[in-house]
Amino acid sequence: MNYCSQGELLNICGMEIEMNIYLIRHGRQNSSLCNVDVELAEEGYLQSDLLGKRMAAYEIDAIYSSHLVRAVQTAEVINLYIRRQLNIRENLAEISFGDMEGKTNEYIGKFYADFKAEQMKLNEDIPYPGGECGLDVFNRAVVTMEEIIKLDKKKVAVVTHGGVIRALLTGFLGLDMSKKLLFGNSLENSSITELVYDERYNRFYLQRFNDFAHLESNPELLRHN
Repeated sequence: MNYCSQGELLNICGMEIEMNIYLIRHGRQNSSLCNVDVELAEEGYLQSDLLGKRMAAYEIDAIYSSHLVRAVQTAEVINLYIRRQLNIRENLAEISFGDMEGKTNEYIGKFYADFKAEQMKLNEDIPYPGGECGLDVFNRAVVTMEEIIKLDKKKVAVVTHGGVIRALLTGFLGLDMSKKLLFGNSLENSSITELVYDERYNRFYLQRFNDFAHLESNPELLRHN
């Protein structure tokens, strides 16, 4: 099957599929440094546990995860409730922030201020210095999405990262990748973004975005606290 480019949807012939795909942002990680591969914080385990309890009623057929530790641990906690084989895919990893990785927000704000200012103009899909742009992320992550919609499944959970979720939404909805940051100024940890894939029209629908209802009774677990 030919790999799709940005704004194109996947062409699966001869199959009748309507599938719910739950894109899940990992729980809170145990570091404030940029995109370091670390374990979940205690709050991240609590977020993941609340999400797992919620998803126990969803009748999930399959679960996928990025290979980064924070995503795998989130998926493992969820899987205590849904009990499905966990499929690890490296192409679901967070966008590469390149030279910024491992740096503090203060450092990035000081030494990459020009880049951040240009990025926030939303005029073009510029890559992070030494890293990836949104289209790079879409082009790798969509391979796993292609794999998923071929499954004989109805409901699939995908534990991944904020940059991946934004890139997939932008690409699947046919938007210019420079606008990817318009999808939420902050995605909550363990939030659900739900896509519905409809084979009849060969398209994805955005059913809900950044749903964190399972955290609302625990405001200390929200990002603004």
